[in-house]
Amino acid sequence: MLKEYRTISNISGPLMFVEDVENIHYDELVEVELPDGRVRRGKVLEAYAGRALVQLFEGTAGLDVTGSKVRFLGRVIELPVSPDMLGRVFDGFGRPKDNGPRIIPEKRLDINGNPLNPYARAYPSEFIQTGISAIDCLNPIVRGQKLPIFSGAGLPHPRMAAQIARQAKVRGSGEKFAVVFAAMGITFEEADYFISDFRRTGAIDRAVMFVNLANDPVIERLATPRMALTCAEYLAFEKDMHVLVIMTDITNYCEALREVSAARKEVPGRRGYPGYMYTDLATIYERAGRIKGKKGSITQMAILTMPEDDKTHPIPDLTGYITEGQIILSRELHKKGIYPPVNVSLSLSRLKDKGIGPGKTREDHAGVLNQLSDAYDRGKEARELAVVLGEAALTPSDKRFLKFADEFESRFVKQGEDEDRPIEKTLDIGWELLTLIPRTELKRVSDEMVAKYMPSGAKAGSTAAGSDS
Repeated sequence: MLKEYRTISNISGPLMFVEDVENIHYDELVEVELPDGRVRRGKVLEAYAGRALVQLFEGTAGLDVTGSKVRFLGRVIELPVSPDMLGRVFDGFGRPKDNGPRIIPEKRLDINGNPLNPYARAYPSEFIQTGISAIDCLNPIVRGQKLPIFSGAGLPHPRMAAQIARQAKVRGSGEKFAVVFAAMGITFEEADYFISDFRRTGAIDRAVMFVNLANDPVIERLATPRMALTCAEYLAFEKDMHVLVIMTDITNYCEALREVSAARKEVPGRRGYPGYMYTDLATIYERAGRIKGKKGSITQMAILTMPEDDKTHPIPDLTGYITEGQIILSRELHKKGIYPPVNVSLSLSRLKDKGIGPGKTREDHAGVLNQLSDAYDRGKEARELAVVLGEAALTPSDKRFLKFADEFESRFVKQGEDEDRPIEKTLDIGWELLTLIPRTELKRVSDEMVAKYMPSGAKAGSTAAGSDS
């Protein structure tokens, strides 16, 4: 029989103080029974000197301080897991949101996960194909990597998230793949878009969705990514699946973290965010990876909107320190009507060299990647020069690189929202674009690769083009 307390002393935002408690532990689940019989749940944030600070999931609005009873349940927040979770939609606390039956759990797992010995980690090295050329060719993601997408208000990151979720796949036969999708603080319209898109395309069959709406409790928002990652760990390390976790929007998560911190009257850090936000984000991002001896893997793509497109804002700044690179979306490309508007010059995948090459993508991948990046950067320099001095001031070589930059954006970066490009097609498009620049400028691809992959009839033309430069 659980002991009941009627010693609520104070309420502040989503927080409640309970006095004269015994044997209470951090993160312990709490039930608060209201006088009318309704029950709200929460967890212990602090416990000291016979006093407990409780964070309520459903909020404290309308809570009767004198007539409510508090019970401490002696266990932490757990997620019931089962293979039947695939194809289902849950709320931020893991409760069915799709009018389907409750999951009959195979087991219940602590949503905070288990500490992982760094020595047990296996190095990420296998390619994941998203079907988006700007990512797969120039900033490839590998199994076990954490590669966030830095976006801005009004940019099409929700469409990108949905496209990656339905197109992402691991190469090779017999590999089991799943997507765990976590949405935090999104609007009803966005939630309806994601759920409808998953069902329309059939992606829901291999996906598990956790959806927290903007009007849902703030505390649920903090639990949502941990619910999703607990599900991913179960599928990856117990069911041997390769799992891609897509989380949107990390900025909403951090705003919830700041709100709770303010209610606790903690000393604020940069821009009012708590000083421990770096550590808190690390407990989420560092749950990606591979484990030696396990077939499965967890790969993360977290989406965050940068306030005022500011990369130095604390959220993208701290995220960049923890993750292995970032995909940055460009407002300039978006204004040109280019989708997806990936800024390939500023984007970076620090593990790209580990997931490409023979047996993974194709032998020419590294050379094409470097040559396209170099040519595009030179083309953008020529574009800036033309703005200042006029196009007439450009050399013939500059004009060729300028044309390359325009064609690169319109043919390589730009693609259809339902266009799923295999990496081979992406590389072939890259070779077609390289025919636009003089052969003498192709210094990052070997003659052997040029002879093998350059479109027939273009090799001589490219060589001849070098004469007018």
